[in-house]
Amino acid sequence: MRQDASRMQEDSMKTFDWLAAGTAALLLTACANQKTEGLPPAVAPPPPMAAVSGADTAAIDAAIASPDRPETDVERDEMRKPAEVIEFMALQPGETVLEMEAGGGYFTEILSGYLGADGKLYMQNPAAFDTFLGDSATMRADRLSNVEYMKSDFDELPLDDGAVDVVTWFQGPHELWYTPESGEALVGNIDATFPEILRVLKPGGSFVVLDHRASAGTPATSGGDTHRIDPQVVKDMAEEAGFVFVAESDLFVNPADDLDANVFDPKVRGMTDQFLLKFEKPEAAPE
Repeated sequence: MRQDASRMQEDSMKTFDWLAAGTAALLLTACANQKTEGLPPAVAPPPPMAAVSGADTAAIDAAIASPDRPETDVERDEMRKPAEVIEFMALQPGETVLEMEAGGGYFTEILSGYLGADGKLYMQNPAAFDTFLGDSATMRADRLSNVEYMKSDFDELPLDDGAVDVVTWFQGPHELWYTPESGEALVGNIDATFPEILRVLKPGGSFVVLDHRASAGTPATSGGDTHRIDPQVVKDMAEEAGFVFVAESDLFVNPADDLDANVFDPKVRGMTDQFLLKFEKPEAAPE
């Protein structure tokens, strides 16, 4: 009897499942056959938002591929990685840039082409650099229509407050501690330099630093000896001046580098471990 009851219950459940499935099928068929006239079209959900880079990669490529670039510059592209650096900066065409310690202008040429006719580039070097640059920087700037060459110390930049969107300082902050044999400071007051950079930046503007890495804890004076600097020294000085640290890249990391070797030593020259940092000027001063 119990077996018969169980079998009857099982058959009843199967019948119910069959009826439910049939009913569902009928409902689906009815829905499919309903007229859609007068109903608004179905709207598909938007695709996920793509990550947006602040840099224009096509404009970067065009600037790097420019036939006007000297061949000696092009030969350095693999080592200097200009496309990746500009992407890290999130630099926009049409912005205003101060290129501190631009040297002979390797990056000046590319930045000029990338910024375009609506952009402005201030190419800066201390006047003391004339002894080894000669007129190479001036000649470079003269043929680039959106570039203005400035000779000034790092702590006295001839620009108005909030004049630029981005300040770059590539392979340079260590120079603050370089003193020639004459014993006179080469490039200006160390403590006043980072506040001066903050002054000329617009609120929300970026300060991008690239330099040769020294071992953690190395005194800042290594900048005058090995031409290296501990990145923590740069971070501390920038944050003390009022900058906010926002990003760091491992683009130029080289674990094989001897961090105590002079950067001009043939065994490391052109292959040094370098740090790439990005800071921002706050939109508003803290109350």
